[in-house]
Amino acid sequence: MIDKPDRLSGRVREWRAVTRFAEDDEVGAHLGLVYGRRRQGKTFLLELLAEATGGFMFTALQQSGPQNLRLLGDAYAAFLGLRDPVRFTGWPAAMEALLLLGERRAEPTVVVLDEFPFLLDGDPSLPSLLQVGIGPTGAAFRRGRTRLILCGSALTTMRRLLVGSAPLRGRAVLELMLPPFGFREAAAFWNLESDLDTAFRVDALIGGTPAYRAMSGGSPAPGRFDEWIADGLLDPASAIFREGNVLLYEQPEVNDPALYFSVLGAIAQGAAKRSEIAALLERADSSLSHPLAVLEELQLVGKIEDALRPRRPVYEIREPVIRFHQLVIRPREAALAAHGGSRVWRETTDTVSSKIYGPHLEHLAREWTLAYASQQTLGGAANQVRPATVACREHRAGHEIDVVAQADLPHEPVRVLAIGEAKATERPVGHGELARLEHLRDLVAAAKPGTPKLLLFSRTGFTKELRAETGRADLELIDLERLYHGD
Repeated sequence: MIDKPDRLSGRVREWRAVTRFAEDDEVGAHLGLVYGRRRQGKTFLLELLAEATGGFMFTALQQSGPQNLRLLGDAYAAFLGLRDPVRFTGWPAAMEALLLLGERRAEPTVVVLDEFPFLLDGDPSLPSLLQVGIGPTGAAFRRGRTRLILCGSALTTMRRLLVGSAPLRGRAVLELMLPPFGFREAAAFWNLESDLDTAFRVDALIGGTPAYRAMSGGSPAPGRFDEWIADGLLDPASAIFREGNVLLYEQPEVNDPALYFSVLGAIAQGAAKRSEIAALLERADSSLSHPLAVLEELQLVGKIEDALRPRRPVYEIREPVIRFHQLVIRPREAALAAHGGSRVWRETTDTVSSKIYGPHLEHLAREWTLAYASQQTLGGAANQVRPATVACREHRAGHEIDVVAQADLPHEPVRVLAIGEAKATERPVGHGELARLEHLRDLVAAAKPGTPKLLLFSRTGFTKELRAETGRADLELIDLERLYHGD
């Protein structure tokens, strides 16, 4: 296995996946796909792979097919050390030449075509050409060890290469979607592992996209978080100021931006159910099926099933920078231009706390419970972690539960292992929150067998009185230190 370069922050699993693909010594050409939204570091990852393996990499431009073909010939000639440029007669000749690069040496040869959708714009027949080239009748299938990687940022376009009746369906042995950094990777990338509250706030406001660190002016200096916000995120001259708009406009699947922005705004405001979104927008419920499906496919919005009541999904914003743009920037662009970011940041304190920090901690609590919590913590192995709403006759209302960890295995009854609440308030969590969670457990236990464990998540820690309860076998307290470093 090729060691991960020091220059590559995080991405341990992704690096393992691409190097395993690149080092596969089986004879014959292999195909892989790497895709994800822009600014996630796909090109950087594959550049490092090509560098580490002595492979070939070509990044297409948004221009005509003949122009890209000419640039590809130049890159091909440079890779082989030829003195004269190579001029391919067409894409069939170019694809054949690339696939046969693996014949030139004994070990596998990595060949990367970055921004592949731009090449498709110039010649939609490329998947069919590759199907033939790597198929059983192609020379590259019988000899050589080319490891061809197609990379792109147009998620729908890349996914469609392998679905339905697409020519490349069943041909790929690698399909890697590069997501933003998870919250733990992001804290390390931003050099904020020793300042976890700042790490949490940065992640809540703009998420884990690697490029956002440079676009926002670098990591916040100690004690200067508010200045970092005012001079970066809320400065109309900064690169990240309009990112919440740009993310949507750069998606070719979005044909009615006004509608999509309205849907995102409604969800950011707290409309979680489709009926609630429709009511806020004064539109028919059925008219939102397509935009919600597109936003979900683009991973800007997530749909989560209720853990206790099937077929009652709720929606959440998955891309924090869009939520920040919708709630803070978009309604106040004129004020930001006139008065600057400091004043707007002070005026939006309550909005940020309740509609950004609160929902984000709930999301991280579910992520931690599924990905990091030990079986000892949960009282078993959870494979489903979702929110839920449980009916309460005493209060004549439905109570929301932030975390419901379940063991949901085939041919076995569903077991609720643990339930949890996440509080991002400025004050430590105390017995009041514990009493509420105990009440919720009683309601859950009335509908599901067993006694779930209790998980309390807090951004600002816990009262002394509550910490004295840590000897209880049914209670787990998770502060930021444990969220970021523990299990």
